[in-house]
Amino acid sequence: MAKAGDKKPADKAPTETLVSENRKARFSYEILERYEAGLVLVGTEVKSLRAGQMSLDEAYARFDGEELWLLGATIPEYSHGNLQNHEPKRKRKCLLHARELKKLKAKSQIKGLTIVPLRVYFGGRGFAKVTLGVGKGRKLHDKRQHLKDKEAKREIRQA
Repeated sequence: MAKAGDKKPADKAPTETLVSENRKARFSYEILERYEAGLVLVGTEVKSLRAGQMSLDEAYARFDGEELWLLGATIPEYSHGNLQNHEPKRKRKCLLHARELKKLKAKSQIKGLTIVPLRVYFGGRGFAKVTLGVGKGRKLHDKRQHLKDKEAKREIRQA
């Protein structure tokens, strides 16, 4: 018999709501490490994200002093926004722990490594998050080899 204080675990909603994914990044870069960061957004940006509007096609992350900024990401203006509407391609601050920032800064200074956003989503508590990847650029022949490997794996699965 259940007591008054006992609660059954309710069916939880999905913990993550995907907003945008950067598929080109996984094709153009070999992702070595991944980091999860928060995003500093204004009100109308959050409303546009909740509507599923965002593009990470030309986006990248760069350090300015000791802070990490997301550049080139496009969040279109909110349709019902007014004078407080945001600028679609403004730079947005990424929130990470100090030790993660130090690691990322060291990696970004190594020649050939780049910080690229892989996906943007709303976490379990409703905050906007971005998954950043430390990537090494692929050459054209590497991309071709990657596609061949991917096709071979698909054929093996189907057989």
